[in-house]
Amino acid sequence: MFTKRLTSFLKLASKPQFSSSAKKADEEQSKYFGRKAVSFILITVTGGVALSALNDLAIYQGCSRKAMEKVINNQAIRDAIGEPIVKGSWYNASLAVAHKRHSVSCSFPVSGPLGSGVLQLKAVRTGDDSWSSYLLPRDWEILIMDALLHVPDNDEPNRTLRINVADCSPCTAGTECVPCPSENLGANKLSPNQQ
Repeated sequence: MFTKRLTSFLKLASKPQFSSSAKKADEEQSKYFGRKAVSFILITVTGGVALSALNDLAIYQGCSRKAMEKVINNQAIRDAIGEPIVKGSWYNASLAVAHKRHSVSCSFPVSGPLGSGVLQLKAVRTGDDSWSSYLLPRDWEILIMDALLHVPDNDEPNRTLRINVADCSPCTAGTECVPCPSENLGANKLSPNQQ
């Protein structure tokens, strides 16, 4: 009788241990899959953010390259800040994209031996919307571009010029030059409406 009770007790005692070990295995397996799912989601989100950042950098490089071509060919800007005109670093630039990355608003610093300034532009993308457009360089058409230039001078310590670059055409042999409209903002600081 004692042995029957002992064996039944051991059987009962072993059943909860078996079910608790099975529960532990199920919990560990569900934690494993939960960790895998969280890891997958984090990697996917991080990869998406990285691709978006690279795409924005490619947009900035394309727009700023096109803008620098216009600036280097602009006589008014060359006279104001001198040559060579150098584009500032990308982390001092600002970029805003809209309309499924078809339009962009960008500003970035430029400098020359006589002064420095900021180029502000608005551009639209020409071309198709295929997946290859993410991999290939895009062609941008600059609609509006202004150069806000600070030129230190002995007569006026804070001489600031605004030159509308998009309205200018480069002077080449056989073509007529369109003069660039420039506005001398003088020694006064710009109001928020002019910026």
